[in-house]
Amino acid sequence: MARGNYEDSREMTDDEIERFVAYMNSGREVEGGSEMHRLMTAASERAMRITSRMNASFESLSDVRRQLEELWRCELPEGVGLFPPFTTDCGLNTHVGAGVFINAGCRFQDQGGIYIGERALIGHNAVIATLNHNMDPVRRANLLPAPVRIGDDAWLGANVTVLPGVTIGNGAVVAAGAVVSRDVEENTVVGGVPARLLRRL
Repeated sequence: MARGNYEDSREMTDDEIERFVAYMNSGREVEGGSEMHRLMTAASERAMRITSRMNASFESLSDVRRQLEELWRCELPEGVGLFPPFTTDCGLNTHVGAGVFINAGCRFQDQGGIYIGERALIGHNAVIATLNHNMDPVRRANLLPAPVRIGDDAWLGANVTVLPGVTIGNGAVVAAGAVVSRDVEENTVVGGVPARLLRRL
């Protein structure tokens, strides 16, 4: 993702964070080597510093919450819980509702925005991705952000992968091991690679 941007970084300013998140939320392409690409790398380094500390030395779940608030730059809603280890290569564009639980081993690529509704359950080793590379080989280093939205009371089983731009409806269940490449209707069960409708709830 950050190919060619490995010089020493510095902490991002609040203004840089706001500009970066606004740009990513616009859905515009990020050109490799551009200012936004450099800010993306700085965000990744920031996230790795925080998550490495959180994953290396567990003290308590309340301490995990504190470190998540630092990572996501917000006050967590009531009842949000996460079991480490947890990794992200940004951490600046994740938004969770009250009562969300994220199990161990999850990986969030949240540059394009991850929105998780209230009481949603995210199973072990889930991967949520919000970036694609440009398909043109000449522009392959460019990145295309697209948000992932997970509805209230949705449940992602273990080892689920959710691809950029997908919306998972309220109350939906994604079976373990599924790869979700298109939207999921509310109150349905999907599974498989790629995920397909199994039944309605």
